[in-house]
Amino acid sequence: MINRDNIREQLLAAAREARHHAYAPYSGYAVGAAVYCEDGRIFTGANVENASYGLTVCAERVAIFRAVSEGARRISALAIVTQDGGTPCGACRQVLAEFADEDLVIWCASEEGADVQEYRFNELLPHAFSLPQRVSGEDELILGGI
Repeated sequence: MINRDNIREQLLAAAREARHHAYAPYSGYAVGAAVYCEDGRIFTGANVENASYGLTVCAERVAIFRAVSEGARRISALAIVTQDGGTPCGACRQVLAEFADEDLVIWCASEEGADVQEYRFNELLPHAFSLPQRVSGEDELILGGI
């Protein structure tokens, strides 16, 4: 059985470490994130800013994309460490909707870690956008008419 407190501490420590790798020369707002996947693996990410602000990638999405690129498909928990305990932005919340259930636990902590806030995904993004699952072969039917 998974020890929830142990997972929380592991994720917060991993997110805190990942935060040291953030590239945030424009905002000065370094973020570290760690995701715990259904298969027990942990993936981390740090925000990476760009002079063309729209190309900036948040730490949460970096961690999620790393997990997915390594074959993970379901995220069970997420920890984020920022200077002030900030929560995921809207884009990150929507990406989470693709790979997590509505009861996903999210821990947000400040760099000191004294105050850790806990949220459920459905609290942060109720009514998330999603597409219906496609039936196998449906793509061929849609594209076949082109």
